[in-house]
Amino acid sequence: MIKKNKGLFIAFIAMMGMVQAQETDEAMGVKDSTSTTKKVKLDGIAAVVGDYVILESDIDKTLIDLKNQGASTEDITRCSLLGKLMEDRLYAHQAVQDSLLVSDDMVNAQSDRQIQQLTQQIGSVEKMLSYYKKADMESFREELFEINKLRMLSEKMQSKIVEEIEVTPEEVRQFFSKIPEDERPVFGAELEIAQIVKQPVAPEEEKQKVINQLKEIRQDVLENESSFKVKAILYTEDPASRPNGGFYSITKETGFVKEFKDVAFSLREGEISEPFETIFGYHIIFVEKVRGQERDIRHILMIPDVPQSAIDKATQELDTIRQQVLDGKYTFAEAALNFSDEKETKFDGGLLRNPINFDSRFELTKMDPTLYNQVRNLKDGEISRPIREDDQRGGPPKFKIMKISNRYDEHEADFAKDYMKIQELALREKQFKAIKEWMDNHIDDTYIHVDPESRSCDFANNWVKQ
Repeated sequence: MIKKNKGLFIAFIAMMGMVQAQETDEAMGVKDSTSTTKKVKLDGIAAVVGDYVILESDIDKTLIDLKNQGASTEDITRCSLLGKLMEDRLYAHQAVQDSLLVSDDMVNAQSDRQIQQLTQQIGSVEKMLSYYKKADMESFREELFEINKLRMLSEKMQSKIVEEIEVTPEEVRQFFSKIPEDERPVFGAELEIAQIVKQPVAPEEEKQKVINQLKEIRQDVLENESSFKVKAILYTEDPASRPNGGFYSITKETGFVKEFKDVAFSLREGEISEPFETIFGYHIIFVEKVRGQERDIRHILMIPDVPQSAIDKATQELDTIRQQVLDGKYTFAEAALNFSDEKETKFDGGLLRNPINFDSRFELTKMDPTLYNQVRNLKDGEISRPIREDDQRGGPPKFKIMKISNRYDEHEADFAKDYMKIQELALREKQFKAIKEWMDNHIDDTYIHVDPESRSCDFANNWVKQ
């Protein structure tokens, strides 16, 4: 009852605001100068979901954003957009009820990254504010903060709903057997790709220089109460977290390397680690806040300088390995096992794994553009010349030679050959059913109001509670 009353109160306040504005105009003698009276709905309430109000302008903004992103909006209706906005707000509302919180620092970090990307794309802060019709950066940040917080709460709730859902081999078999033969999915052309990697190594004196500098920063923070956040802005070589003072909010499931998470979760709140090494370089971590299984941390990354001589050595070694494979001294798989510096692939013949489902195949139409550009001109059996690959996360560059191990033409789904993809489809169906059931249950338990003008919409969910 409290939730329902709160939602009614929000709707009541918004309606009263519109009524009071009209009464104020009349009291001041403001009248329509035209001969006929026409009521205009300036920005009415489209819906209320729990504690969230959706305005008509929210639907307009969403449509504009989709167009700006280049998405086709031909088949998108106001009804479908309103339904999607209501779903997002139901997830966010329930996330708050279930204490699945998102820290302000985490939201600000995301907003900072977006502002940085938008500024680079549009050209300047002034052009960005003009493009989005904002008077100043403060108002733009406030709106971006609210959008990102709602989205992150929504995503957190959706992840919670499906996090423990799995499919057994028997469920996968039953899922596939229920698909009529003439309706089975067709998978596009695919590649299996192998690589041999050489990682140029910085000399010991460069490593020690970085370790000493990190120790000095740590000592200055501990002994002189200097700001770790400011130090991170000044010194970290992690471009993703630098604008936000090295901040990340992480759990043990966050996609960071094991060494980083091991240190982060070994520290108590307020502690700063000693310098430690990962594949990206050397770090120190400051644990700012502990919330159950979640930690707010700040870190500083420093990367030892790799001299040109080490880079030249890596490319020369790869040229030699390539020639030895072509001469038949080793197979590509044997060379990967013996010479590759990449632990994740060397024991599997250098075979790359698709990060989406960990299958060895990459569908051409869904490949990462960078990977596609590296292999698109390779013929079967051909081995590339050494390729430089810079680490977008801030680590040192690596060099590699690549080969297409297998090529698969477009084909109808085969249970034995395409088990991983069929398993993924079966899992998605099971997750969809779980989300649908969750949605139905929480629509019943949450205060929801839909504007009369939108109640005739053919929603995918029972928002009108008929």
